Amino acid sequence: MARLKALSPDEATGKTKELFNAIQGKLGVVPNMMRTMGNSPALLEGYLNFSGALAHGKLGAKTGELLALAVSETNSCDYCVSAHTYIGEKLVHIDATTLQSARSVSSDDAKTEAALKFANILVAKKGLVNDTDVDAVKAAGFTDGEVGEIVGHVALNILTNYFNNTAATEIDFPAVKALNAVEA
Repeated sequence: MARLKALSPDEATGKTKELFNAIQGKLGVVPNMMRTMGNSPALLEGYLNFSGALAHGKLGAKTGELLALAVSETNSCDYCVSAHTYIGEKLVHIDATTLQSARSVSSDDAKTEAALKFANILVAKKGLVNDTDVDAVKAAGFTDGEVGEIVGHVALNILTNYFNNTAATEIDFPAVKALNAVEA
């Protein structure tokens, strides 16, 4: 059962209503995570702005979705694993094997695997990476800017993972259980 209420788009007012209308116009639906974030228009707007900015980055949608899956698995967020599995498959057209591999922080592509491993190290070390960690991801072909974007994707996904785990957001995508799920 959800710990925080998901607002109905029909009942939203003010800034939340404005944001919900924009989401509805873009996605055709307001997902439960965003409906729940709508309790704080500042949070929802911050999430949307950060997510939108990263969407225009150099890493691209595929790498972004794979990073989201790797981080969401690390943080045992069933909502985000479900959402990014669906988005990755249906909207970004990533094959099921690649999606599953990302959940285990692996990839057939060495550069993608380096990004996933770096993301996992960032989470495990709470951002306190060392020269060797950064050198490894740069040696795989990532620029300083792209390393920064990986950090951004990790931060964005930690935000959504922690939010959904706190809220116990009702999953409104085909449900996928995190591989190492932690019982609350």
